[in-house]
Amino acid sequence: MGIRVFRGTDLLVHTDALHSVYVHAFCVPPWNEDEEKAVEFADRLPANVRRPGFTAALAFAGTEAVGFATAWTTPAPFPTDRCYPQAAAGLGPARTVDWLCGAREIDELAVRPGARGTGLAADLLKAVTEDAPEGRSWLLTSLQSSRAMSFYRGQGWTQVTHPSPAGTGVVVFLGPRHPARALAPQPM
Repeated sequence: MGIRVFRGTDLLVHTDALHSVYVHAFCVPPWNEDEEKAVEFADRLPANVRRPGFTAALAFAGTEAVGFATAWTTPAPFPTDRCYPQAAAGLGPARTVDWLCGAREIDELAVRPGARGTGLAADLLKAVTEDAPEGRSWLLTSLQSSRAMSFYRGQGWTQVTHPSPAGTGVVVFLGPRHPARALAPQPM
């Protein structure tokens, strides 16, 4: 498998392939997203590729796209749409600004089922974080997938927020080279 890194609008020629991988990765358990979410992802791409620090990695097996990761620099002030408010609530205002703003934010990481277990997800994650500013990278993931949580931990990522008592919602992970990892509150 080969991985290509993109830094801007050149990625848009692969929008259909990214949409297809997204569907195969997220419109099945445990995510169970509907096609509308996949369309929303594809519709956001033209704006996302223009974000400061945008980086994408797209993996191919022959000519078929089998996985991708997208990332960018988190702006300040910290966004208030999508799942951002949950992240900010879990970290508090000071940590949100200090730890996340200006860091490389992983937006999506998706791999087709047939390519899972091959190390591809780890390679894609590394491709979009290896030049993160001062090693600062972070991501949000849902508690819906214990597999995703275990994967990130196995890659050296540190969980820095903890779920609600009901065990629902999203959690924030800091990348293996993020300087704030040592400051992360430990689980109770």
